[in-house]
Formats: sequence, C-alpha cells, structure tokens
Amino acid sequence: MAKKSAYRVIVVGAGMIGNEMVKVLNQRKFPMEELRILARSARKQTFDGKEYEVRETKNEEFKGFDLAFFAGTEGEKGAAVTFGKPAVKAGCVVIDNGQDFRMKKSVPLVVPEVNPEALKNHQGIIANPNCSTVQMVMAIYPIHKIARIKRVWVATYQAVSGTGTGAYKELQSQTRAWCEGRPMEAKEYPVQIAFNLFPQISSLSPEFPGYYMEEVKMIKEPRKIMGEPRMKITATCVRVPVLNSHSEAVTIECERPVSVEEARVALANMPGVKLMDEPEKSVWPHPLIASGNDDTYVGRVRVDSAVKNGLSLFCVADNIRKGGALNAVQIAEKMMELDLI
Repeated sequence: MAKKSAYRVIVVGAGMIGNEMVKVLNQRKFPMEELRILARSARKQTFDGKEYEVRETKNEEFKGFDLAFFAGTEGEKGAAVTFGKPAVKAGCVVIDNGQDFRMKKSVPLVVPEVNPEALKNHQGIIANPNCSTVQMVMAIYPIHKIARIKRVWVATYQAVSGTGTGAYKELQSQTRAWCEGRPMEAKEYPVQIAFNLFPQISSLSPEFPGYYMEEVKMIKEPRKIMGEPRMKITATCVRVPVLNSHSEAVTIECERPVSVEEARVALANMPGVKLMDEPEKSVWPHPLIASGNDDTYVGRVRVDSAVKNGLSLFCVADNIRKGGALNAVQIAEKMMELDLI
C-alpha cells in the first residue's frame, strides 16, 4: 500500500473503547482525511465533545477506507469476526482490540514499544493485546532485554471500566446507595462490587482447569509478544472497586541476578514507562495517577526474597487508554513509520 499524507479511517464500536479511540486519534493528530464511526445501529452520538453520525456496520461501509479500528464486541457474532475479513477484502488494514484473532499464527499481536517487527508480516489484521497483558509486558520487557525472564507470577487488580460502561455506572450507583443507606443492586457482576472485590474475570477456561479466561490471556499473550513460547506464567485476576486503571503485582525470575538499580535504569529508559519508585517517600504508582494518561507507571521495584534471581514490582496503567485505544493507534502510527500502510 502506497504511503499517504492522510487516511480514511473507520472506528467500529461506540462504547468506552470506541469513544477513547476517537479521542486518541484527535489528540495525537492522526492524519485523517475522513473518520467514519460504525456501530450496531445508526444514530447520532457525541465523541470527544463532537457529534458524529454513527452508521450501521455493513460490509459495504469499508469500501474505499484505509484503516479500521475494531473496538466492539467479541465472539462468534461480534463485529471483528463478522466484519474483519470483509474489511480487509475491501482494502482496509484492521486493528482489532478484541481477543478473536490474538492467538492466530497469521495475526501479529503487537505492543509497538516491544515487538514492532511483527507488523511486517501482517496479512491485513493486527491484534491489540488484552489490556492487562499490555501493561505487564511494558513493565517486564525492559528487564527481559537485559536478563531473560524465565518465569512470571502476576496478580491483577482490575478496574470496572474493563467490563464496560454498565459496570462503571454500577459501581457509582452502588456507592451512592451505600452512602444513602439504600439496598445495592448487582447486575453486571455476580456480587456487589462497591466496597468489595472478587477473583473472577470472564468465564472459566476449558483449556486451563481452574483458571478464568482473563488469566489465560495473561499466560498466553506475553509469550507471543515477547517471542518466548516456553516462558512460565501464572496469573490471578481480581476485579476491584476502582473506576479506571488496572494495577498489577508482578514477580519475575530471571536467568541471572538483577539489582534494583539495574532494573530501575532499564525501566527508566523504556519508552512509554514512567518510573515512580521512592518507597521511603510513599512515591509509587496508583490508579488515579495513571487514569487518563498514556504511560505505564512502575514502582516498588525490589529483589524478591523468595525467588532465586527474582524481582518484584508494581505497575499501573489506564486500561481503556494504553490497554486499548492508545495501543491500537500506536500500532497504526508504527505502521506508517515502517511504510506498511
């Protein structure tokens, strides 16, 4: 595809991620000749403070466009499975935020700061990793480069925005109800989320007994992104009563000892990572710091007392932004840089 000065762009999906994609495209001044927004039904809707004419998603809508960002539903009847390949056939490069194509061998799974070279082999569809995967890879890859990681243990503390607008509003409404002494209704989750947390995200995995699918994503996706198919990873994913931004406690085992100072230097030099690591001053990452920002914040870097050649750290990132919309737009920007679009 010949390089252009501006592109005709489609965003498929009008929820949290779709809204943030429009916002990020505008904020980063992505060179767009036209922006079209598609959803299940036609309507007018405000994105990033501007009203857009949302069109119903149909195969013919992709004709003549260069890029299609899929932000919507997953699964057999989801937008990417239904319209992804027709969009490619119509001439679009598809960047999909969902899970449907992530583990397919022919589809690059990309964090631009980590494995941009994977984009060169794309066949029309590029997958955006899971939000919790993105921030973990951002935090551990700079250490992996200096001392190969053999094993990863991670526990996540994931905000309700990862479930969507309904869960976001439910946490707010349950909090108001608690303050006013009213009963709290739980519709989005198995139990109330306000003043609570629970270790279930997604459904149980048929492949990994006892693991939920979110945990399986964190086991399989980093291996593909980092080119380490034998890396041992285990994850426990927890939903917490935080509106936005996921947090993760990560322990890694490296092939050789890595000092705290060496790890800090590697993290500080990683594009897209911001080191916040002054525990004696109570300076460390937390969700409010990350929300609305692009970086992955890393702190609490320390030698692990229970693991040979081990390091532990804590990382936080905006799951809607870097974990979703921003990473997708950065993929497109990297493709422009590499003359792939």
